[in-house]
Formats: sequence, C-alpha cells, structure tokens
Amino acid sequence: MVATAAARTAERCAGRHVLAIQDTTVFKSAGGGGLYLHPVLAVDAADGAILGLVDAAILKREAGRRGERRALPVTAKESGRWLAGADAAAAVCATAPQITVIADRESDIFAAFALRPARAHLVVRAAQDRSLDDGGRLFARADALPEAGRSLLPLPAKPGRPARDALLAVRFMDVALARPKNGVTKGLPASVPLRMVDVREVDPPAGESIHWRLLTTYPVENLPEALAVIGLYRRRWAIEQLFRTLKTQGFDIEGLRIAEDAPRCKLVMAALVAAVCVQQLVHARDGGGGPLRPVTDAFEPQDTPLLEAFCSKLQGKTDRQKNPHPKGSLAYAAWVCARLGGWTGYYGKPGPIVMLQGWLQFQAAKRGLDAITQYADV
Repeated sequence: MVATAAARTAERCAGRHVLAIQDTTVFKSAGGGGLYLHPVLAVDAADGAILGLVDAAILKREAGRRGERRALPVTAKESGRWLAGADAAAAVCATAPQITVIADRESDIFAAFALRPARAHLVVRAAQDRSLDDGGRLFARADALPEAGRSLLPLPAKPGRPARDALLAVRFMDVALARPKNGVTKGLPASVPLRMVDVREVDPPAGESIHWRLLTTYPVENLPEALAVIGLYRRRWAIEQLFRTLKTQGFDIEGLRIAEDAPRCKLVMAALVAAVCVQQLVHARDGGGGPLRPVTDAFEPQDTPLLEAFCSKLQGKTDRQKNPHPKGSLAYAAWVCARLGGWTGYYGKPGPIVMLQGWLQFQAAKRGLDAITQYADV
C-alpha cells in the first residue's frame, strides 16, 4: 500500500519544491511501549498542497529496554526512522528540483544532520542543548544574540484561545555542532555546520509562549532568509492535521478492536492512505490557494463519471449551492465530497470530519456501482 501511494506521489513532484514532513504518533499504547506510526508526507512548499504519501513505517516499542537501545548504532535504533524518512524523501521525490525534510524536536539527532541525503535540506526544531565545536553551548549562544528583526505571526483561534497576532523576535547564527562523545556516533564527522534560527514571542500572554530554535542546512544571512525558514517549519502543521484525521477526529485508529498486531497494522496503513486523500480534499476545498490540482491526485480517472453524476444530483438552484470549480479538478471533487458529507454550502467551511464522511459515502457508492457492473457483465 505504501509503495503504491509513494509511486503516485513521485509523479507529482516534478518541478516543485517538495517539503517532506515526518513525525511519529502512537496508535496502540502498552505500558511504556506500544505500536507507533511514522509517516512522511509530501507537501508543495508554494501553496501547502498535499502531494501524497512518501513513506510510512510502523514501530513496535517495548518497555524496559532503554539502556539496551542506547548502545545500538543509530540505524538499528528507533531513531533511525528519521534517517530512513529523509532517504525515502530523496528517492521518492527525485524529480523535484528542491527537497526540504521538516521534523520536530524528536528528530534532533546528530547522525540525521551528518548523514542527510545530498539533495535534501533539513529544517528541524532543536531539542538538545548541544556542544559546539569551539566549546560553547548551543542555547546559551543563541540567547546572547542580538535581535535581527521582528515579525507578526497570525495565530488562529482554538478551544480556549481567541485568534491573535504574536509578535516574534528573530535571531540567527551559523553554528558547528560537535559530534557527541558516545560510541553511537563513531565514524561520523567531528562537527556538522548548520544555521540556527531562534524565534521567540515578545511579551506573550500568560500561559502561552512561542519559542522555536530551528536548525537548518539552508544559508541564513539576513532576516528574509530567516523568515523563510520559519515559514517552512510552519508547514509542519499539515502532518498534525493528518494525525487528527487518523485518530478520534476521523478514522479512530486508536479504538480498533483487533487483538493481533499484523491485521491491526495493515488496517492502520490503509487508513493512513485514505486520510491523506481526505486532507488533500480539505486543502482543495477553496481551490487550494494555487494552481488547481487535478482530480487524479486523490481519485482514479474512472471515478470522474460518478463524481459528475453526484455533482449533478447535489447542486441546487442558488449560486451557493452550485459547484464553482471546473470539472477534472480536485476542488470539484472536494465540493462533491463535502456535500455528500452533509455540508449545505451555506455555513462555514467543510473540515476533515465532514470531508471524511463524504469520501466514505463516495467510496461506498463506487463499490456498489462496481458490483452492479460486474453482475451485469456476468
């Protein structure tokens, strides 16, 4: 399933700056361990359109083996998934002129910087107060930097928090991370040159504060280049939305009542592929903010007649009840799925839950039509 999805993603990468966003989420807890899903999602840097799935792995974590894991080489540890994800991005997105691998703090691993694919840049949120090659410490050096400038960051509303504009102070510097003194990194370079972009909120409200320390392989010599790195990191939200769709807000993979791991994992992978399609539809609902994506990003070419039939049935007499998007576009299909999911066209915008319900309705109708067609052929 993953290989098929990745092959389709590869076809959409040509000519684009592709962001390969990777993260890990748990879907079955078991004491201190459990089953974890680690996907790599391809996103268009220009407009945030989801191009598809690059890679995905399922990890089984067992409790009580921390010391044993620490002695393993990085490629044999769970942390090797971050290196494998970057390698997969470089391979699947090979036709892209530019690739940026983006990840949160858990991927702050020296080997990931030292062994990154030659064609891929990195933007990683720092977690470790690392030693520098001149004997200094990373966080103290960043704290001592003068401000390079300030920028406003619009923050959307969420439960318990109104929308607001955060005023951010931006700093940046060149750094050379020293190789950690452990056997795991033996054979790696003594240091790795990177840039750090430090962004922190000025006078944040009580209980809230933004502070990101971003390590990147991109050159950062001025404020616009620092802001560009921050903008790339903010695209990481796409994978958080994907996890919402996979979990209680959508497919509820945590609630699966399957005792055996093998069938559970297969179903989770199938749900992941479907959840990527749902997120593609959510992004495309208003046209996507860039050139219209083709319907084949999330549907088979033979799905077009059924989409058009549903559209004809669902359209009303008023302009707001008509599909405003051209046939053959993903936005056209998103409108159909939103209406199938219960959206009236009048109130708000259809989110992942509505889009998922509509997508499921479409898939059910497709299966029924296929069954009728096969029966007629007999």
